[in-house]
Amino acid sequence: MSTEKKPTELAPWLSSDDCPLKRPPLSLMSEATRDLHDVIDEHIRDSGRPYLHPASPTLQLDMLNSENVVAWQEAKAGFLFMGESCWSELPHLYARYGTTATSELLARVRELEGARAAVATDSGMQAIALIFDALMSPGAHAVIMRQVYNKARTYLQWVAERVGGSVSLVDDGDYAAMLDAIRPETVLIFAETFTNPLMRAQDLERLPAVAQEGRERAPALKLIIDSTIATPWAFERPLLSRAGVDVVVASGTKALAGQDRDLWGYVATNNIDIANHVMDLVAMRGGILDWRRAEAVLAGLTAAKGAHAQRCQSAEQIARFLAGHPKVERVFHPSLSDHPDAEAIERDYRRCGSLLSFRVRDCDEKLTRHFSDVLATTVVVRYALSFDGLTTKVNHHQTVSEYFTPPERLERDGFHRLVRLAVGCEHHEDIIACLNWALNHAPSVTAECLATWKQERQEQLGLCLPGA
Repeated sequence: MSTEKKPTELAPWLSSDDCPLKRPPLSLMSEATRDLHDVIDEHIRDSGRPYLHPASPTLQLDMLNSENVVAWQEAKAGFLFMGESCWSELPHLYARYGTTATSELLARVRELEGARAAVATDSGMQAIALIFDALMSPGAHAVIMRQVYNKARTYLQWVAERVGGSVSLVDDGDYAAMLDAIRPETVLIFAETFTNPLMRAQDLERLPAVAQEGRERAPALKLIIDSTIATPWAFERPLLSRAGVDVVVASGTKALAGQDRDLWGYVATNNIDIANHVMDLVAMRGGILDWRRAEAVLAGLTAAKGAHAQRCQSAEQIARFLAGHPKVERVFHPSLSDHPDAEAIERDYRRCGSLLSFRVRDCDEKLTRHFSDVLATTVVVRYALSFDGLTTKVNHHQTVSEYFTPPERLERDGFHRLVRLAVGCEHHEDIIACLNWALNHAPSVTAECLATWKQERQEQLGLCLPGA
C-alpha cells in the first residue's frame, strides 16, 4: 500500500485563488520529498557544511538566502580591488570556482611553493594554457626554451598567432641568447626544470638574473618556470623566493599525486594580479580541480613525497648503471657527473628527478623503438606515457611525443633515438636486471616474437587495446 500523502492535504497551497499564510509544511508533502530533505539535512548536521546530497560533498551549497551570496561577491570584490590575495581562496560557492577540498589543497600548494596565491586546475597543461592566455596580449612576444614539453610550445605558438604576437625559441642553458631574444614587447620567458626528455636543469641564479635584466627593456616581462619533473621538493629554497621568478606551474598528476590516478595541476605566484586574472579565466571557461580528486591528492600527499624520494634515488642508481654499460651510448639524468648543468644542480637541487632517457649504441630510430618494445616484455617495466607513478615505464620518445616531427628537426633538437624511462617504486636492482637483459638480448628478439608476446599478453589479461 502506498504511503504517499493524499494530494488533498496540500490542497490549500495548490489553489491560485488563495493560500494559507504559513509556509507549506514538509510534514504534509510526499514521502519521497520528506525523505530526500530529511537525509540532506542530516548530512549537513553531520558534516557541518550545507551540501545538497545526502552522502557526499556537492558542486554547490545551500546558501540559505541571497545575503550569503552577496557577502561572497563582496569578498571577491575585496580580493580583486585590494590586491592582497587571489579569490581562489574564497569559501566554496560553486565548484567551477573551487571546492572545500581544493581550498585545503591550495593551502598546501602555497606552502610547498612559498606562494602568496595559487589556483588548482584539472591538469598541468590547463595550468600552462591559463598562464599563457593571461599574459599574451595583442602583439606580445614570448621567449621559450627549445626543450620544453612540445604541447606547451605548440600552444604558446598558437596563442601568439591568434593575438598577432610571436615566439622565440632559445636553447636551454644559453642565457646570453635568452637575454638577446628579449624585446620591448616581451611578456614572458617560459622554462622547465628538469626538461623532458633530456633532463636539463635551470640555473636558478642565472635564469632569474636574465629575467630581471630583461625587464629594463621589457617592463611587462614575467618569468614562468614549470617544475613538474623537479617538484617543489627538489629545491633548497622555493623557486618563488628567488627575485626574478614570477610564476611556477606544474602538473600535479606526476609526483604530487604519484599513483597515475589523479589528473591535476596548479599555478602558484606571489603576483596577486596574475593570480586573480588566471582565476577569472577559470571562472569563465572552467578547468578547476574537482573535489573528488582534490581529496584523493590531499590524502596521499605526504606519502607521495616519500615515494618520489625513493624513485629519485632509484633513478640515480639506474642512471649510473646505464652510463657504465658498454651497449649504452649516452644517458641523460641530472645525477650524472657529466651533466651540462652539474654546477647548478650541486648548488640548487636536492633531488634529481625520477625520469631519465638514454640512447642504445648502434641503434637507429627503428631499433630504438624495437628495444623499448623488448624491454616492455619483462612486464616489470611497462610501456606507458607518463612518469612518477607506482610502476616503472618505458617508451620510445619519437613514437610517443614527436611522432609528427620531421626527423631533421628531431635530430637538431637532440630528441632523436631516445628511450625514455620513468622509474617507479620497484627495487632498483629489479629494474636494472630488466634493462640489462634487454640491452643484451633485444637484437635477437624478432618482430614476430614481439607480436606473439603481445597477443598472448592481451589474451592472458583479457584486454582489447587500441591498435590491437
